Amino acid sequence: MGKIFDWIDSRFGVKQPHKKFLERPVPEGVNYAFCLGGASFVFFLMLVCSGLMLSIYYVPSEQEAFMSIVRLNNDVTLGAFIRSFHKWSANLLIITIILHTIRVFIYKAYRPPRELNWIAGSLTLIIALGSGFTGYLLPWDQKAYWATEVGTSMASTVPFIGKYILYLIRGGEDVTGATLIRFYSMHILYFPTIMFLLLWAHFHMIKKQGVKGGL
Repeated sequence: MGKIFDWIDSRFGVKQPHKKFLERPVPEGVNYAFCLGGASFVFFLMLVCSGLMLSIYYVPSEQEAFMSIVRLNNDVTLGAFIRSFHKWSANLLIITIILHTIRVFIYKAYRPPRELNWIAGSLTLIIALGSGFTGYLLPWDQKAYWATEVGTSMASTVPFIGKYILYLIRGGEDVTGATLIRFYSMHILYFPTIMFLLLWAHFHMIKKQGVKGGL
């Protein structure tokens, strides 16, 4: 990999203009647990790539969504593999973000001046969970439908405004094609955009503040 990077650098020129970013001092006490944030970012990129491929065949409509998944699994070359790749990347993303959050908490990296970075990371976890929840409905089968029915109904328990939140999430009183469209747009557009912005802020603050090493 080093030779490949050197070959690219000799033609593209990456090291010199980005030397401060690529060659930063690492504090003592850093171990493999500090790689969890980077692993989460890799899984996010894997999700974006596989999601773009899935979006070519998926049809987000009440009549076609389920059959488009069936065709993807049975007729598209490597379709089932790409879908499984997307699913497992999502699971591993959430797992690594949770483990990364635990590591940050143990090392007390949420303390000043890193409290804003802690907030950005916590919001990233929330967006990842929301993205997983919205993506669960997209196959539009019985399992996805009833899981969404139960999950969204929890919003109605919020005092005073629960009913309005439920209508906002579902696009109506029940889980219908309107809900599918809302979840699809949140899953492929709004949540990824918010995630990109949070990750940019997260990495920017890490670059400025450095890595918190030691216990």
